[in-house]
Amino acid sequence: MLRRHRHTYHFNPHTLKYEKVIVSISERVKKISFTMLSGVVLGVLFTLLWIYAFGSPKEKSLKREVAQYRRQMDVINRHVERADKVLADLERRDDGLYRVIFGAEPLRDSVPFTALLTTGDNVDRILRYTTAKIDTLCNRLYVQSLSMDEVYEMARNKQERMAAMPAIMPIKKTQCQIVSGFGYRYHPILRYMRMHTGIDLSAHSGVPIYATGDGVVELAGPNAEGYAGYGTVCVIDHGFGFKTLYAHMGRVHVRKGQHVRRGEQIGVVGTSGLSQGPHLHYEVMQNNKKVNPVYFFFNDLTPSEYEQVIELANQENQCLS
Repeated sequence: MLRRHRHTYHFNPHTLKYEKVIVSISERVKKISFTMLSGVVLGVLFTLLWIYAFGSPKEKSLKREVAQYRRQMDVINRHVERADKVLADLERRDDGLYRVIFGAEPLRDSVPFTALLTTGDNVDRILRYTTAKIDTLCNRLYVQSLSMDEVYEMARNKQERMAAMPAIMPIKKTQCQIVSGFGYRYHPILRYMRMHTGIDLSAHSGVPIYATGDGVVELAGPNAEGYAGYGTVCVIDHGFGFKTLYAHMGRVHVRKGQHVRRGEQIGVVGTSGLSQGPHLHYEVMQNNKKVNPVYFFFNDLTPSEYEQVIELANQENQCLS
């Protein structure tokens, strides 16, 4: 077969001559289409192999962006961890020092952090973890700011708070004796062990009873509702979460709503209610919780006297009411 002047010839053995090959248009179209299709297929295969082996430019760009985001997230997480440590130290000092000084209840950890699944390099997972950590940190900062406002207010009102705190004995120490302390005691009239939520100070009838801190009389009189068996009772609201109760009084000298000062006489010792002998039953409530009153006698007693009072109050014996 010969090609001359863009024509194709082939040798005919029967006529022993070269004859011109006539190619139809459809055959030419098929040939050209096959050539083009083969080129496209080879090009696609080559492109796919190149992308698989070396990656596309867009993929490389995205990988660089992802790596940059990861570095930035690592920096943010380090900053968040440092802020978390500083805040944790501030919370510890707030609960263990500032609020203790002012007798306030410690804050409850109401904003726990629940860690998300962080294994692997998934950017979305890292973002969700960091977002949750920052949200928790912001909530803790808000709670801590409220606490600091409260501590600041307590510090600003420290003088008033100290005047309101029940810091003296309700009867002069030379005129009374502690006969029963705070805790489970045997009741002489009901004849069973029960929680004794105050202390009993034995004294002669008519001995003066004094307010142990500044405050407002919340209740005063005999047979008060909610205080069955307490006889003639007086309750003083000192503010700042403090209240005091004086029970089994002989007489009360104050009225409801009256402002009283520390050391002011509010009544006298008696034996009203379920009582065995003249005495004063004295209670201290802090933030609606009854606490041991002897811990508040620090203004009236020397260190040795205070230790003796603590020892007497801790003895398990029979109470008087």
